[in-house]
Amino acid sequence: MDPKKPAPAAAPAKSPAASAAEASAGAAATRRLPLGKLAVAGGAGMAAIGLLVGALVWLWPAGPDPAAAKKAARERRAAAQQAAAASAAGAPQAVVDAVTQAASAATDARPAVAGNADAPAAAQVAATAPPVPHGDGRPAADVRLAAAAPPAALQDAPEPAAALRPLPGAELPLDRLQRRLGEVLGPRGAVDAGQAGEWRVLARTSALSAAPTPNAQRRDAAAEAVAARGSTPNRSVADAVYSGPWSYAGPGGPQAWGRLKPEYATCANGQRQSPIDIRDGLAVDLEPVRFDYRPGSVAIVDTGYTVQVNVAPGNAIELMGRRYELQQFHFHRPSEQRIDGRRYDMDVHLVHKDAEGRIAVVVVLLERGAALPLLQTLWGQIPLEKGEEQPLRTPVDPALLLPEDRRYYTFMGSLTTPPCTEGVLWAVMRQPVHVSAAQIDVFAHLYPMNARPIQRSAGRLVKQSN
Repeated sequence: MDPKKPAPAAAPAKSPAASAAEASAGAAATRRLPLGKLAVAGGAGMAAIGLLVGALVWLWPAGPDPAAAKKAARERRAAAQQAAAASAAGAPQAVVDAVTQAASAATDARPAVAGNADAPAAAQVAATAPPVPHGDGRPAADVRLAAAAPPAALQDAPEPAAALRPLPGAELPLDRLQRRLGEVLGPRGAVDAGQAGEWRVLARTSALSAAPTPNAQRRDAAAEAVAARGSTPNRSVADAVYSGPWSYAGPGGPQAWGRLKPEYATCANGQRQSPIDIRDGLAVDLEPVRFDYRPGSVAIVDTGYTVQVNVAPGNAIELMGRRYELQQFHFHRPSEQRIDGRRYDMDVHLVHKDAEGRIAVVVVLLERGAALPLLQTLWGQIPLEKGEEQPLRTPVDPALLLPEDRRYYTFMGSLTTPPCTEGVLWAVMRQPVHVSAAQIDVFAHLYPMNARPIQRSAGRLVKQSN
């Protein structure tokens, strides 16, 4: 220290009160920091980081197939082993780099190599590398061999997940799935390989349209039938496509008779159809029906629709100046004709025909009561098989079916079964005939219901005898 220079003046000592004031001022300054702005800035930063991460995830390409990733990892390990072996053998850096590049190329694009498909191509590249002198005096060929083969410790170590490696020539699971899809699709489509892990199924619409299925054909036929007849209530699509025999119920029932065959069209569009509900008959002096019935040979048959008795020639009626020969008589349950809304237990139709082919039907209504002897005889001769005609040994007199009171209703109508031919003269006996409950049950066992529904009267004239 220079004695000539004056000593610096000492800083005045701060009092405790001054120190406390400065500390209080610093704390106040700290409290005045813009904490709200810092919070807003931090939140905005976090949002920006979230958006960035989401964009990276969305833009990042999908990972490879797990099996392919495992195989690539094995190859990368093999490449690293080759490079380590070359480096441990003292190979120059040029050889090590060549081995590494060749192994990477083999990993990215695997050429077909005979033998072990997983062996990297580094051995071949290293074997063809140019000879480089080695510092310890070993020839260059030894260096190449050392670079191509990993150390013994690495060779003896088992490769991880070796069981997952497919055998040579084995079909990969994805390839097998693609082949099975092609077999199932057949001529209707093909499986086109898209991007990695993606397939596109290409449908051949021309093949599909050229060979419609039976269900599609039936639906089309039903749609055409519905369009042809318009929107009609209470008619199902099944009725439109049914082409079997007519029946009294189901798709071949009375509602469909007119569509089953062209010759049945009158059943649907006829104007004088039978049966009808007979009401308000015009009471007049009608000529009585002259029955010329006599005992004769008959044959009974179960037609599949009713029990019918075919009658030999010789029985006839005279009605309205014409003579009609009795052809057959058959039964219905319940009665097809109604009188003032009343339906009877059964009825029998006696069908006649004149020389010109005109038809006249006499109807006898049957109600529960005493047994009818003729019916008992007929029921005992019903054949066991439908369609089989069974001749009766004893003569049958159709007159035994008639009531004592021969007054009747008459009107023009039609046959009550297909083809529903019109122009039929009907004569319905006003007095019913009694049959027993047991006789009704026998017929009901064969045919519980074989009656056509009531048809429109359509303003036709109905007469009744006084």
